[in-house]
Amino acid sequence: MKAIVCTKYGPPEVLQLQEVEKPVPKDNEVLIKVYAATATTSGLAGRKGEPFFARLFTGLTKPKKNILGIELAGEIEAVGKDVTLFRVGDQIFGHAGLGFGAYAEFISLPEEAALVIKPANRTYEESVAVVEGGLTALHFFRDKGTIESGQEVLIIGASGSVGTAAVQVAKYFGAEVTGVCSTTNIDLVKSLGADKVIDYTQEDFSKDGVTYDIIFDTLGKSSFSHSKGSLKQKGVYLDSGGAATIFPMLWTSMFGRKKAIIKATYVRPAKKIIKDLVILKELIETGKIQSVIDRRYPLEQTAEAHRYVEKGHKKGNVVITVAHNSEA
Repeated sequence: MKAIVCTKYGPPEVLQLQEVEKPVPKDNEVLIKVYAATATTSGLAGRKGEPFFARLFTGLTKPKKNILGIELAGEIEAVGKDVTLFRVGDQIFGHAGLGFGAYAEFISLPEEAALVIKPANRTYEESVAVVEGGLTALHFFRDKGTIESGQEVLIIGASGSVGTAAVQVAKYFGAEVTGVCSTTNIDLVKSLGADKVIDYTQEDFSKDGVTYDIIFDTLGKSSFSHSKGSLKQKGVYLDSGGAATIFPMLWTSMFGRKKAIIKATYVRPAKKIIKDLVILKELIETGKIQSVIDRRYPLEQTAEAHRYVEKGHKKGNVVITVAHNSEA
């Protein structure tokens, strides 16, 4: 089968299309024909080995897994003899976990992996485009921010893969949402339901005197110290992308009622992630969350997809499609 292989850390060019052996599912595994995967900002760490702490998961000197890619959507091609949760032909979406492997025509995963039946009214591409952002936004707002209806929420990076989902998830919970993005993305963020949009090229949210119950930095480009003045007394600062700021965040939040929380969404038990995927599926099928796809690249152009994501200007998601996707 064809797969994108990465044997060393480096620029996008280290991603090479190769023929590799097609996996054979074990007794408790399912073989998935991959139709769509994603190229995400957080996923770049698997290729770059940066920030360095990420190598605790991806490998210290080189990638532990040669085939990268976490989020996926596809069809069950075969099942092991002990599998009871899925059947051949089931159309699924979810993620492969820190074992990676989605940048390939096929992947074999345990049936207990973070997989569920995909939304019936969405394509594979549309389904996979919600996985990273939807799971992250749901986990952060509900479990870490304890979001409530009527609260005021600020979302930094509201036009990215996590940000576009965060705007919609926050609105689902009944929050008043302010998005922060660049000039070219204002209309997009408004279309997703944001009540107000701040153009960061023209205005600094930390200087307008407005305070929020929750500030969600989806990019890790702000900081708790910069945002603290914009939090209400019991406000919560959530950071899904800036682990480098964890120590100042912890230090500052220890001495006040305002909290700073940083968390890795995928470093959770698969059972919990599966429950959130089921919720996302329902939100997608009922039209409460829509997919935002910026660009699509075929599997063989995965390096180009990474190069585009690395520029930092994508709107929503970048999807990797696999050749047999045209059969769907």
